[in-house]
Amino acid sequence: METASRRYPVGIQTFERIRKENYLYIDKTDLVWKMTKESPFVFLSRPRRFGKSLLTTTLDSYFKGQKELFEGLKIMALEKEWESYPVIHLDLSVTKAESTVDGLRSVLFRILEGYKGIYGEGEYENAPGGLFSGIIHRAYQKTGKQVVIIIDEYDAPLLDKLNEKELLESFRNVMQEFFVQLKANEAVIRFCFITGITKFSQLSIFSTINNLTNISMDDKYAAICGITENEFANDMAPDIAMLAEEYECTPDEMRAKLKLQYDGYRFAGKSPDLYNPFSLLKCFNQRKIANYWFESGTPTFLIRQMQHYRTDITSMDYIVSDALAFDRPTEAMENALPLLYQSGYLTIKDYDRETETFVLSIPNKEVRTGLINGLIPTYIGLDSSIVRNGFALNLCRFLKKGDIDKAMAELKSFLAGIPYVEGFKKKLESVSNYEGFYEYTFWLIFNMLNFYARTQVKCAQGRIDIVLQMPDTTYVFELKVNGTAQEALDQINSKNYALPYDTEGRRVVKIGIQFDRDTMTVGEYVVE
Repeated sequence: METASRRYPVGIQTFERIRKENYLYIDKTDLVWKMTKESPFVFLSRPRRFGKSLLTTTLDSYFKGQKELFEGLKIMALEKEWESYPVIHLDLSVTKAESTVDGLRSVLFRILEGYKGIYGEGEYENAPGGLFSGIIHRAYQKTGKQVVIIIDEYDAPLLDKLNEKELLESFRNVMQEFFVQLKANEAVIRFCFITGITKFSQLSIFSTINNLTNISMDDKYAAICGITENEFANDMAPDIAMLAEEYECTPDEMRAKLKLQYDGYRFAGKSPDLYNPFSLLKCFNQRKIANYWFESGTPTFLIRQMQHYRTDITSMDYIVSDALAFDRPTEAMENALPLLYQSGYLTIKDYDRETETFVLSIPNKEVRTGLINGLIPTYIGLDSSIVRNGFALNLCRFLKKGDIDKAMAELKSFLAGIPYVEGFKKKLESVSNYEGFYEYTFWLIFNMLNFYARTQVKCAQGRIDIVLQMPDTTYVFELKVNGTAQEALDQINSKNYALPYDTEGRRVVKIGIQFDRDTMTVGEYVVE
């Protein structure tokens, strides 16, 4: 296919339209077929803009027997029957803005209105769940075939209510009454697929659906949403070449840029690395590498939860955890880790089969940049563009040049002028020692400009406060509030903090910094 004729389905999530109008489609139909044969009730959690809605519409077309749409795809070698079933496909994303129980019930009735027109309405169906159950039963009676249920974004009504206990409980009761109908009509349901971002426990939301199979971390279906490296390299070779020409680089160089920007998601122990499909397609469509996942901003529910749990944002580069800690039901959270993982801000980077533990980290450059930009106003009270284009740019330029004096002058001036958000200092004290105040600020600044900065780095004789790795220099920082800059430098040397970096081929610079408690900025510093 010529690059000029490529059509990218940006903002288009309907399988039928993509196939009929010749948009680019990455073939996942073999996994779709396999999934429908293994379990009658399936749940899948994936981050937003990761292809869940396209998957639901693919299932819709498959169960309606629209064989012509699947010509040339992998499923054609697998499916022999192509039987048609009545399909009830509900998109609950339209409930997001509802703030009252009556409003939620009203929207659920409106969602079911079209199916009521097809299958009729029974007596006493004065609750959304009752009408839902009646529609399922009448669809079975009218067609003589079992019914297929597809529910997209089941958790949309609940996400913004996580910290509003009474409202969340009221909303949950409405949704429980709605979803319990799936169990009541199990005998007439051929297949049920439910998808969302987060994981609410079956007991509170899906009630007695004890046969719901959660494939969210199943190795077999890890790549059912997202784009694998193989799909990227083969199916998108013309697009990579086109963008390489635009950027005046080689296709191999462009592949590396795109991998750094959009790759890195994993959803199971044996999952391949996956690219964000929305961002990658939009990048090709716009012919520009940018942070598309965050165009609509960082979700407010996530920021609220991070604030609520006083999340240590500097730990997000390397978190060791078992699956129970990060894949637990949303209402059973003890910290923001499950929400960060399920929302796509953290992903699996490694898995140790012996200890059954996972390493979680930020997926890629796009997520890191968007997350930092979203957190800067929340944590220090300044617009991220002001920090990035002013102080942060100057600081990093001086560090690149090795001009420590000018870099420290910039840092001192900046810290003295930050209007930290009320309560921020107290939060920091609760998650770290007092030096954590500055560690957070350093971490935000350096990561904003996509430099690899880590805090509290473990080594043989202790923990290094901050390690900043730039193209030709590694900076090792030790911070002191109750001590001197020389004591900080002496600690770096006595505990051999810089030793692991001596063999990397970069220049190693050790900096001890003392901060003034009263002025909240740099007091003195020593460089070696």
